[in-house]
Amino acid sequence: MARRDPFMARLRSVAGLAGAGTSAAAQFAVTLLITRTLPPAEAGAFFTTTALGLMLAGVLRLDTGNGLIYFRARRPCEELISERPTTRHRAGDRDQHAAVADRIETSGAHRAAAQALVTVRRTTGGVPVAPPDEQATTDGRPLLVVALLPVVAGALLASVVLTGAEPALALVLPFVVVADVLVAATRGTGAMRETLLLSGLVQPAGQLLLVGGALAAGLSAPWLVVAWGVPAVPVVVLAALRLRGVGTRVTWREFWSHTSPRSLAAALQAVFQRLDVVIVALLAGPAEAAFYVAATRFKVVGQLVGQGLAQGVQAELVRKFAQGEPRAARALHRRAARTQMALTWPFWIGYALFAPQILQVFGDGYAHAADVAVVLAVTMMVAAACGMADVVVIASGRTRASLGNVAAALAVTVGLDLLLVPAYGAFGAALGWAGGMLVKNLLPLAQVARATA
Repeated sequence: MARRDPFMARLRSVAGLAGAGTSAAAQFAVTLLITRTLPPAEAGAFFTTTALGLMLAGVLRLDTGNGLIYFRARRPCEELISERPTTRHRAGDRDQHAAVADRIETSGAHRAAAQALVTVRRTTGGVPVAPPDEQATTDGRPLLVVALLPVVAGALLASVVLTGAEPALALVLPFVVVADVLVAATRGTGAMRETLLLSGLVQPAGQLLLVGGALAAGLSAPWLVVAWGVPAVPVVVLAALRLRGVGTRVTWREFWSHTSPRSLAAALQAVFQRLDVVIVALLAGPAEAAFYVAATRFKVVGQLVGQGLAQGVQAELVRKFAQGEPRAARALHRRAARTQMALTWPFWIGYALFAPQILQVFGDGYAHAADVAVVLAVTMMVAAACGMADVVVIASGRTRASLGNVAAALAVTVGLDLLLVPAYGAFGAALGWAGGMLVKNLLPLAQVARATA
């Protein structure tokens, strides 16, 4: 089994990268369609609205996706037990223990979980690893209910608030919020098929087709936003069907004591990723925002490569820390960082060298944002070298440290943006974003080094 762990982690990373690649290509194609079809001011207005939507979605998700992965990865035996029809009709705890142990021992996918049957309850990273007995399956509430109720309630409330100012965004926002959470939940057992098909194919391809169709039909800006958000609907439905029968149970306090610190960190992260577009639109105008989005659109390449690698190994990282193997977790992090550098550095070097020529594909006037592209390329190379350090920090259970890292990065970004954007426009926003990115990657890297030394 130990020999298979690195192979399976690499296989899941490849699946994550495949989905990230198709998503990146579709996002780039949507940007290209918008900038080639609409004037810069209208393109900037569309990008600002979608950036606002993604920022709100990131806040409203409360990072429940990572929480779902965390608890499903640490309690695989509970889902096995919940599937047994004779749970209530056993002679005693000893027979139950033996029956479940026999089932797990004969399941290759859950062989590692069998060890938990003969160990006492232990705590790693601040969250207990519960033994898979009857108590574990009857205490608390279903995991999906505990995680999703606050998310759905918040998304519906935000939709009502937005109805007056952004009715198109209000219509699709709840689906955009919930889709990502449900797809993340499917990765709790290490499976990548749903992520590859739904997040990597159905949603981005749907956005490309519907936005392209809306542009071809000459529809107004609100309909473009609807076309961008509607593909989340089938993702919600299909992911929910896949998650039927999930048997993991937690208490409200148990789940949210782990997730709430990271919820704030995820909210700050969502603001960090999108606020620069909104600031540029407010302080320098929508046309400048369009130039900034076009020049920084390529950062999605690095972000999605990192996301694809993280999706492939996140559940494995949680298990390594739960099993008391921090060095094995660090080895996974290093392999992923080397892979990320190998995949992205050639692209960033080429982008920095040929930025004026590359940006011309977006239309007239976009080439003058080449200085933004150079700042982006250098910053993303540093981020790739750091690897997914924040994911490792979260997997180890140090969610408050992650919160502090993102808060510091956001503070640096907003401060530099407010100082530089009025004078330098898109280039000032790029410098502000770069400062925040360096803080966001170097702080968790130092924490990982100390935690796994």
